[in-house]
Amino acid sequence: THPSPLGMDSVCFLVSTNPGQPLQPIAKVASGGELSRISLAIQVITAQKVDTPSLIFDEVDVGISGPTAAVVGKMLRKLGESTQVMCVTHLPQVAGCGHQQMFVAKHTKGGQTETQMRALDEEQRVAELARLLGGSQITDSTLANAKELLIAA
Repeated sequence: THPSPLGMDSVCFLVSTNPGQPLQPIAKVASGGELSRISLAIQVITAQKVDTPSLIFDEVDVGISGPTAAVVGKMLRKLGESTQVMCVTHLPQVAGCGHQQMFVAKHTKGGQTETQMRALDEEQRVAELARLLGGSQITDSTLANAKELLIAA
């Protein structure tokens, strides 16, 4: 092997993304969401050994359902006990696990996109989680479910 601008070694991570599947190169078989979740798992494991002041995850929960989202949310919450974690999510199971929650909105004004972000207090969190759960229909049930998500975190 001859040195290249990237060094002497070539590393290929092998994964099995589904039970019963053989190990294959991660670059060929993992979706963007799977790559995010693999990254999250590695960060959770290494956070106990390496001091990382901040981690940012952009939609780490893409392509997952409620039960898996709850696990991802709990992993992020645990990671947030030792480092600052920012996570963009659209899933209430993940958002409800946060120590804090921000609301981000984009608006187009005069041909320019503006992004606004604001911290949510407890009441606003419940309302936002209910909106994520029920869409435009916020009911007593979605509000109760939102409160349960916060209690379960």
